[in-house]
Amino acid sequence: MHRLVLLIIIAVASLCAGCVSVPETKSPVRLLFVGNSLTYVGNLPAVLDALAASNRKPVQSDMIVKGGTTLTERVSDGSVMRALAEKHYDYVVLQERGGDMVCAFGPTSCTDAEASLGALARLVAQHGSRAILLGTYQSLPQASTELIKAESTAASRASIAYIPVSDRFQTAMASASSAEWLYADGTHPGHDLVLLEATLLYRQLFGTLPAARTFSVHAPMYKPNAKFSVPSPTSHSIAIKDVPRVHTFTADRMAVVLAIAAGGSR
Repeated sequence: MHRLVLLIIIAVASLCAGCVSVPETKSPVRLLFVGNSLTYVGNLPAVLDALAASNRKPVQSDMIVKGGTTLTERVSDGSVMRALAEKHYDYVVLQERGGDMVCAFGPTSCTDAEASLGALARLVAQHGSRAILLGTYQSLPQASTELIKAESTAASRASIAYIPVSDRFQTAMASASSAEWLYADGTHPGHDLVLLEATLLYRQLFGTLPAARTFSVHAPMYKPNAKFSVPSPTSHSIAIKDVPRVHTFTADRMAVVLAIAAGGSR
């Protein structure tokens, strides 16, 4: 195992040998996450903030989340509009409910998802921010391919950046199956998948991969059944009990995630 990790570290180092060194960021990059349980299980916003801080790049993230919610609901309730009016965000990370982009919830779910993505993208641009579509994932290879195609098309039509996740997820499951890619329910993201998503977002923000070093996240590690207040403008957790408030990602685990992030599609 140690030999495997060493080889992965060497591979990642060689991939980044020609990368431009990014100077230390002094002013924080402000993000707003808009999503659902795929976003808050394992607390992706907090993991990204901690990962960036460990690389001397301050990031401050807020979130508008609710279990099972869709981007269409976020358009309807005006919560994103209120959040953008109250505070400036450099980026707004949008994540749809899993399956909506491929009509998994009925023939109109995909058209509604794409229309809402476009509406939110326009709203974000009007407030001087940049929208990013963070992809979801599917376990079956064919479904994964269809999902990435649908998400990519929707992001292209909305003229926003797109970060595919499902292809990396497929690679992760095949190359490091013992890692915690999925939560105990087999559906939501596990700690390592959250770390992978944070790493992909980090690269999108700063144009380079983070270092393979140990870091800790001091924030609630939300479970799927977490409850949040009505977003006005951002969500806050309600009566959290028995939820770990710290999680440490080791350098070895970071190296595995970096290799998958650097490799791209299978």
